[in-house]
Amino acid sequence: MALFIYHPRYELKWGGHVFPVEKYRLLHDRLVADGLVGAEEFLVPEPATDDELLLVHTPTYLQRLEELVDRPMAAMLEFEAPYPHEVADAVRHATGGTILACERALADRTAALNLAGGFHHAFGDHGEGFCFLNDVAIAVRVVQASGLARRVAVIDCDLHQGNGTAAVFRRDPDVFTFSIHQELLYPMPKQQSTLDVGLEEGAGDETYLAAIERHVPRILDTHRPELVLYLAGADPFEGDQLGDLALTKSGLRRRDEIVLGAARERGLPAALVLAGGYARHTEDVVDIHLNTCRVMQELWG
Repeated sequence: MALFIYHPRYELKWGGHVFPVEKYRLLHDRLVADGLVGAEEFLVPEPATDDELLLVHTPTYLQRLEELVDRPMAAMLEFEAPYPHEVADAVRHATGGTILACERALADRTAALNLAGGFHHAFGDHGEGFCFLNDVAIAVRVVQASGLARRVAVIDCDLHQGNGTAAVFRRDPDVFTFSIHQELLYPMPKQQSTLDVGLEEGAGDETYLAAIERHVPRILDTHRPELVLYLAGADPFEGDQLGDLALTKSGLRRRDEIVLGAARERGLPAALVLAGGYARHTEDVVDIHLNTCRVMQELWG
């Protein structure tokens, strides 16, 4: 059975920010209202611990984050977002949710979706691009340290390259980092993932999906991971404010079917996080994420 993970503390307190801070709550409410998940069926994560964060982030960086909560607007230059206590708490819980998704996917041989996460621009010693902690990297290191899994494939389908994740794992052959993104867009310069596919603006469904179909099954066959960690970003959407890859909602759903279908066909557990999505209408972001949830349930339901 597919699993869903959510905590009411996920909601970020960024008034007027381009990031649709209410999307986690709205998606949770849609899943319940549409009868896809019972309100009592969501798994509730604990916040990530200091020991878990230290598997990826340096003590100096974590100390600096602690100091920033008392002057949250000072974080704007580095992260393009403030970092008050409520946001620090939300990010810790979201990271705990990604850890829980990986642990339960592996333990139950299923798919588990965290209704937050995907903060792939955070490096070990600094953050950027709305990302304070790299929940993806932390979750991978936790399951490696616990012995639940050694080999992991990170399939990053956010609009932007997962530069922080690429940097964390650049010397770890057990972690395959794949990023498909808009090339002439933040971050600049980019890091080197195990495999990067940088697309031109206006790529659209056909070009994007051909690349996904060409690369993802081959990655899973050659790397032979024990876990697939999928960043199902909504920001390649044609209505996104930050990019121009111009995928339709049906194209994004097909992307989910290819990635998750490839994992399911090979008997691989999958952990999912939502990553980005900045459409002018938040309902579009929620619709795209809801489609991802539906595909996961259809495959593992």
